Amino acid sequence: MKLSTRSYNSPTSRDVLVLVHGLGSAATAWKPIIPALSEKFNVITADLPGHGETPMNPAQAMDPQSLALLLRDSVSANHGVDEFHLVGNSLGGWISLELASLAPQNVKSVTGLAPAGLWLAPYSARYPGTAVAKALARAIKVVAPLVVDIELARKVGFADVSPRWKELSKEICLDATMAMATSAGYYPAWDGMLKKRFDSPISSDIPVTIIFGDSDKTLPARDCQERTLAPSHAQWHVFESCGHAPMWDSPQLCVERIFETVGV
Repeated sequence: MKLSTRSYNSPTSRDVLVLVHGLGSAATAWKPIIPALSEKFNVITADLPGHGETPMNPAQAMDPQSLALLLRDSVSANHGVDEFHLVGNSLGGWISLELASLAPQNVKSVTGLAPAGLWLAPYSARYPGTAVAKALARAIKVVAPLVVDIELARKVGFADVSPRWKELSKEICLDATMAMATSAGYYPAWDGMLKKRFDSPISSDIPVTIIFGDSDKTLPARDCQERTLAPSHAQWHVFESCGHAPMWDSPQLCVERIFETVGV
């Protein structure tokens, strides 16, 4: 299979930046930073299997390493691009790290925004409460355009994701709700992470930046941000007043750190 991808071309650059979303999300999650990034790069977004515009293929292996290679092959097949910078959020961050380890010839840099996989011990079962966000999104799917305007509903849906949930745009909330509600690949991708964590080497020739928010309740620092699992040469940053989606809470800082990582 191939992933659904979309490109946003820079008028001045040939460098390619590939954005990889997280579990239960979609390429729409990157809207807050695409305009700034596409000034300097040809930006490609991808939807993982069963997410966004990519259908779920039951035959597709959903572990992070398999998804990493699928991402690489899809970018090559769809765009004729074999070398690129990577930016990934949550599961997308883990996938980006795996691809840098598996195929260093294809990856020029990695910026992980709250990357998954850096946990003290692999999960042997789905994360407690895994089904809550999925069930909530499915329940309000039809009325979501109206519900996201209600403060209590926004708090229930996004307070655990962002300490700045009151400031999130209606578009971000609606896109995220619809992405979660329609993500047929949500549980397969979750199961693909079980009994695994990222612990592979990455060449020091590939710049790596890891970014977490100080208020990340999805992957908390106590057991999901183990620095010894990241490459020893990785730059590690903690953003203030920021949750699990730094590109929503701190878009300008994210863009600055991405530019620093790739050397712009």
